[in-house]
Amino acid sequence: MDNKPTVWTPLEHARRLHGERVAVVDGDATVTYAGLGVQADALARYLMGQGVAPGDRVSALLVNSHAYMVTYFGVAQAGAVVNPLNHRLSTSELAFILADAGARWLVADVRFAQQVAALVTDTAPKGVIWVGGDPGPSWPVVSVTLDSVLEPRADAGGFAPVVPGPDDVAHLYYTSGTTGRPKGVMLTHQNVCVHARGAVDELGLGVDDVWGHIAPMFHLADAWAVFAITWVGGCHVMVPRYDAPTVLDALSRHRVTLSNLIPTMLGDLVNHPDAAACDLSDLRLLMSGGAPMAPALVRRVLDTFGCDYVQTYGMTETSPYLTLSLLHPHLRALPRDERLVYIAKTGRPFKTVELRVVDADGRPVAPDGQQVGEIQVRGASVTPGYWNRPDATAAAFTADGFLRTGDLAVLDAEGYVDIVDRLKDMIITGGENVYSTEVEHVLYAHSAVLEAAIVGLPDARWGEAVIAAVVLRPDSQVSDADLIAHCKAHLAAFKAPKRVVFLESLPRTGSGKIRKQTLRALLTLPARTPPSSERMS
Repeated sequence: MDNKPTVWTPLEHARRLHGERVAVVDGDATVTYAGLGVQADALARYLMGQGVAPGDRVSALLVNSHAYMVTYFGVAQAGAVVNPLNHRLSTSELAFILADAGARWLVADVRFAQQVAALVTDTAPKGVIWVGGDPGPSWPVVSVTLDSVLEPRADAGGFAPVVPGPDDVAHLYYTSGTTGRPKGVMLTHQNVCVHARGAVDELGLGVDDVWGHIAPMFHLADAWAVFAITWVGGCHVMVPRYDAPTVLDALSRHRVTLSNLIPTMLGDLVNHPDAAACDLSDLRLLMSGGAPMAPALVRRVLDTFGCDYVQTYGMTETSPYLTLSLLHPHLRALPRDERLVYIAKTGRPFKTVELRVVDADGRPVAPDGQQVGEIQVRGASVTPGYWNRPDATAAAFTADGFLRTGDLAVLDAEGYVDIVDRLKDMIITGGENVYSTEVEHVLYAHSAVLEAAIVGLPDARWGEAVIAAVVLRPDSQVSDADLIAHCKAHLAAFKAPKRVVFLESLPRTGSGKIRKQTLRALLTLPARTPPSSERMS
């Protein structure tokens, strides 16, 4: 490994050793690592020529694409900071992020031109680089296409990238805002590179791997693979828009070997009628991140796709992985059902972090799978803090440098953690603690349930009442009483929902996490429980 790698080191390595290999497949277009390197150089040269200085922020409003790869590496080579934007956010939310980040330039897909028109008025970055076409004249800032930036130039000459220090900020990701105003998470060159090398080692990544970019590249659930897969010279396959048939086709047609999806996506795929018939013989590993996944769904993934499965857990603040449910060698010999118990857990610590689970007094919990504590971590892949938020940064870390994750978990004798809830989402009903994940897993085991989420709402009698939001499988019917009885058959009665609300879908962030704050507000509105034949949209 390079002594002081930067975010563009993986591409430098790949273009030197694997220059003629296909780096990216994007629709019918392909580009080699040699070509990707030239394009990243061209973008960096253009930005530097426009006055972009080391440390300046360049935002990206893009779908999964070859252009995203060019942006991640080209901006880094200019010494600037990439600020990926969730294109599902409202214009006002995007405007807040651009203003908070102080973005100097914006790389945007032309399909978002309407949103960008409002953004450049509100935040006035110096210019916009358009991907996928030219939106036309009359922009109040410099407006060029990426194609024109990447055109070969006779006078280009040699190019020397800016060489940052390992602690310089490389990426600025904004949290989803599920618990308040979004914060900019700073990731350094060291954070990104240490995590990428850790992922290469943990997952056995190699030159023959083909990664499916299916989860959004604006989120670290997928973006970490930009650097890890590039470092080993693997191939990146772009899926710009998620839907189950498109994903299944891409997995089969491009011989994808591994990917990281969110639980909702995996649920869609295993339920799709064409899933079992697809030729996925090259698929060796599917991972899930963004939210805990019920053991019943893990079993269905294994049975449907016949590949290995790894549960992942991480945060934007940790680049992202904190745990993987990879089996210790001695656990691999267990019978399948016993292996599944560990595979479906949150996992054991990722190699780049030191992890502990502590009680409210900061003491380690017993490794008995029963005592609940907060997960705390530190290591070279953990953020130095939040952009221009020193108070939030100080509050996030303990005196001895551990990041407080806010996630509650139990620890077993094998060193595997299992998340039971967010610290802020734990429900206290009638003086008893209820962890939402435990109830959700029981609901997922019901044959009629496609998705489920548990929240606590104020209740005059219980303090908080356990409320379930449920999305049913297509053509399935079940009553609220039946689901409550199902929960009582598998849990203590106080853990069972007091009310079940049937929804068409659950509110989610761009990374697939359920917006429980939004869900609580939604569930507070109705005064009654809709019957199973009546759904709330």
